[in-house]
Amino acid sequence: MSLRINDTAPDFTAETTQGTIHFHEWIGDGWAVLFSHPKDFTPVCTTELGSVAGLQDEFAKRNTKVIGLSVDPVSSHGKWAIDIEETGGFKVNYPMIGDPELKIAKLYDMLPGDSGETSEGRTAAANATVRTVFIVGPDKKIKLQLSYPMTTGRNFAELLRVIDSMQLTARHKVATPADWRPGEDVIILPSVTDEEAKQKYTAGWKSPKPYLRLVPQPE
Repeated sequence: MSLRINDTAPDFTAETTQGTIHFHEWIGDGWAVLFSHPKDFTPVCTTELGSVAGLQDEFAKRNTKVIGLSVDPVSSHGKWAIDIEETGGFKVNYPMIGDPELKIAKLYDMLPGDSGETSEGRTAAANATVRTVFIVGPDKKIKLQLSYPMTTGRNFAELLRVIDSMQLTARHKVATPADWRPGEDVIILPSVTDEEAKQKYTAGWKSPKPYLRLVPQPE
């Protein structure tokens, strides 16, 4: 099953380092980041999990839960968490999903259906495509997905920026321009007429092109 933005994130029940979860129920009425890993005790992933642990408060400020996934069993994740804390300096307080039968990796189209039914004996290279980030909204729809090569660590500060943008644009009829940071000007959506825009943005807007209308970020 190929997944795209605005598709419903597939629901699942899985064992994690914090017990059994039902994914949609676990998300609740907030946002969620699901980020996956091809194998435990891999160097780049170890740094990534530590980075997320250090940013957990920032995700929480945005009403966003984080959850990791690796194709190895939960028992292995618990041992890996010790290494992550020792190298990254932060305790992993978010759940890590065990996917030893590769069910979730296949459900989220990160591995082909003929990949077998066990993680045992598989190498990180064989699971290289299990390096995807999914951001899921309160409506359980996929809002973003990014896949990374094994040699490139993910930028989680960028994910926070993206969440800030998506949450802002969900509340207001605006979009954010390239390289936008919170507090900077935003773009009035093309679906908003000039007459409608005048009612909301009484001070007017900058318009370098007729289709590009820039206003200060709404509160």
